[in-house]
Amino acid sequence: QVQLVESGGGLVQAGGSLRLSCSASVSAFNINVMGWHRQAPGKQRELVATITSRGTTNYADSVKGRFTISRDDAKNTVYLQMNSLKSEDTAVYYCNTRTTWSRDYWGQGTQVTVSS
Repeated sequence: QVQLVESGGGLVQAGGSLRLSCSASVSAFNINVMGWHRQAPGKQRELVATITSRGTTNYADSVKGRFTISRDDAKNTVYLQMNSLKSEDTAVYYCNTRTTWSRDYWGQGTQVTVSS
C-alpha cells in the first residue's frame, strides 16, 4: 500500500505564505503524477496543482501565479508553496498520486486556514 503523509498546514494571515509537504512511501520511479486537491467547507473537492514525472505542472486558475508545485525525487516528496494567500484558500489540502500501475492514493489531508 502506498502511503502519503502531508505536513505544513496551519493558520496564516491573508497575504502570507505557507509551504505544504507530502512524503510518499513509493519511489518517484513508480509515480506518474503527484498533485494537490483541496476541499473547503460546503464545497466540492477541487484540483489545485499537479506535477508529472516529466516535471510538467498544471494549476487551477484560482491559484495560478500564487502557488507553485515542485518535487524532490530523492526524498520522494512533493511540495506546494502557497503565496499571497486569501481567505478563500482556506480548506483541507490533500496530497495524491497516480502510480505507474494506474492506482490513485490519497493522504489524510492537512488543514490550511487563512485569516483576514
